[in-house]
Amino acid sequence: MFYDPVLSGNQNIACGTCHIPDFGTSDGMSLGIGEGGSGLGIKRTAGIGKLRIRKRIPRNSQALWNLGAKEVRRLFHDGRLSISNDYGNGFNSPAEEWLPGKLDNILAAQALFPMISQFEMAGNPAENQIAGAVHDRIDAAWPIIAKRVRTIPEYGEMFVAAFEQIHTPAEITISEIANAIGAFVGLEWQSYDSPFDAYLMGDETALTDQSKKGLDLFYGKAGCAQCHSGKLLTDHQFYSLALPHFGPGRTRRFDPYVRDVGRMSETDRLQDAYRFRTPSLRNVELTAPYGHNGAYPTLKGIIRHHLNPIASNQRWNREDANLPSAPWLEEIDFVALEDSREQKRLLSKLDIQTQTLSTLEIDHLTAFLQSLTGAASVNGKLGKPSSVPSGLKVER
Repeated sequence: MFYDPVLSGNQNIACGTCHIPDFGTSDGMSLGIGEGGSGLGIKRTAGIGKLRIRKRIPRNSQALWNLGAKEVRRLFHDGRLSISNDYGNGFNSPAEEWLPGKLDNILAAQALFPMISQFEMAGNPAENQIAGAVHDRIDAAWPIIAKRVRTIPEYGEMFVAAFEQIHTPAEITISEIANAIGAFVGLEWQSYDSPFDAYLMGDETALTDQSKKGLDLFYGKAGCAQCHSGKLLTDHQFYSLALPHFGPGRTRRFDPYVRDVGRMSETDRLQDAYRFRTPSLRNVELTAPYGHNGAYPTLKGIIRHHLNPIASNQRWNREDANLPSAPWLEEIDFVALEDSREQKRLLSKLDIQTQTLSTLEIDHLTAFLQSLTGAASVNGKLGKPSSVPSGLKVER
């Protein structure tokens, strides 16, 4: 189902459209192209005519590595999905009390939301039943999607075989669908066999001399490990890095500005303005571009930004943003960047201190980050199917 467009409103886009193994389970673009686009990865276009996209996806497509780990308790760049019992269903989510029950884990819960996002997979209200249902209430579309899946004979048989509580296809709900996708993502993209892992296991030859110097910088002078700590190289917290503003932003309800206030959009606390979740650095070499909006195309670029965020923000070149051509959207692509008051607000919120590294030290640090790339694990365990039970096209 991860690669099956049947879960989308117009049956033309799948989870695997924006999370592509060949791009480190991201898509290679700064801001994604969802419903209405065509193609995969950096070759994806914004569509044409009436079917063209109406909005860019506000944030960079996140990599999926190791999201099945028990320590992962929040998802999305702003952490708007978290493990919690605030609503009696195990999660604090945009669906609040309307989130379906019997979800196995946070990955299963996360799988539900792109399906009902207008610009990701659902489509526009006049186009299909799913998109229209979402506008009635956030949970109205999920039963429609579940019916689509359970009426496909092969899926019906597979669910009956896989779930003990399912005896006939008619019993399949969106919860089983989400649990299946969550189980796949948690299994498929586990990364644990990088040179760094081998080094930690006692193989002194696993890291080059340059990588070892980068390791010393990472855990020492450069201070990277203050936030990128633990097995997944993230503390799962939220920080403001003053990354350059561009794109439509993810605004709060009734927000009059084109901007992205990050964690504050979830908590409504001013102190959380412009803060975003610390990403894991596992396989970071494969997941360019970097930042919550993909502002930097290279590892060295995002490293330099961390060293001096304000200076990097002010000299950032908008040509560094990989935005597929969409002339009808260009008027708002850099509105936030050109808004001097919003820029001042952004630059006034900063959670990291200026550091100084030489060009050689940046090279060493980059080499260490490259040592976090897995070996066989980056190929996944099950791979991409050549066909799916719905009979719809699997994009390649």
